[in-house]
Amino acid sequence: MDRIECQWCKAQNAADRTSCGTCGAPLDKKNLVSDSGWTEAPRLRDMTEFKFSNSTCQIEGEIVPVAELALAQGDSVFFEHHVMLWKEPGVPMSALNTGGGARRMVGGMPHILSVAHGPGRVALSRDATGEVVVLPIHPSHEIDVREHAFLAGTHSLNYSFVRIKGLANVLHGGTGMYMDRFVTGGEQGLLLLHGYGNVFQKTLQQGEKILVEPGGFLYKDSSVTMNTVTQKFKTGMMGSHNMYLAEMTGPGRVGIQSMYVHHGTTE
Repeated sequence: MDRIECQWCKAQNAADRTSCGTCGAPLDKKNLVSDSGWTEAPRLRDMTEFKFSNSTCQIEGEIVPVAELALAQGDSVFFEHHVMLWKEPGVPMSALNTGGGARRMVGGMPHILSVAHGPGRVALSRDATGEVVVLPIHPSHEIDVREHAFLAGTHSLNYSFVRIKGLANVLHGGTGMYMDRFVTGGEQGLLLLHGYGNVFQKTLQQGEKILVEPGGFLYKDSSVTMNTVTQKFKTGMMGSHNMYLAEMTGPGRVGIQSMYVHHGTTE
C-alpha cells in the first residue's frame, strides 16, 4: 500500500490522507523553505485532527488557535493552568509539582502545572495571536523550549526545567531566562507549542552556528548548544552599544518565532 511521508515530522500516512495523522501538517502542500534554509512551520488548517496514544487533538481557529483534546482512558496532558479554555465536568484534574518553588515564582514561572486525565475533553489556548506548533518527540529524545511557550505535553513526556543566565532580553532588565525541558522514555510523546507570529525551523549541521535574538528563540534539540555572545559596535565618536545574542551550535533543530511578547523580568 502506498504511503505518504509527512515533510514536517516524517511520519508515514495512508495515501488518501490530506493531513498528517501524527502532527496535522498538510500532506498536499510542500514545505516552504527560505533561501537561507529556514522552514516555515506548517499552518494547520482549521479543524485539523491528529492522534496521540489513544487520544485525538483537533486544532480550531487560525488567529488565536485552540487545541481541543479528546482524552482516552489512561491518557493525560499537562499544561500551565491559565491556558485551559474549557473542560467537560467529568475530566479529572491533578497537579504536577515542577520543583524550584519560590525561585520559579520570582522568575514569573508557575511552580505547579495542571494535569487533565481521560476520559473526556479539554480545550487549551493562549491569549495571543500566533500558531500552534506540533512536535512529535521520538523515544529517548530531549527538546528544550523557551519559557511560557509550551501549550501542552502528553503523559509520556518527562518534564523538568533549566535556567539559562544572561539570555533574557536586556532591554527589559532581565539577567536570565528559563527553558522547559521535555524528555521521552520508551514511548513517543507529543508536544504542543504556541509561537507568536510565525514559526520557522532550521536544522543545523555539526558545528554550524547561528546567532538568534533571545526574544525570537522558541525551541531547540538538546544536541544544540546555546551560549550568550556580546557584540559591541560604535554609535558615534565616543559612544558604543552592546547587542546580546544567543549563539546556537549544531547539530540539531532550532525553532524561532517572528514576534516576541515579554512576560516579565527573570531574576
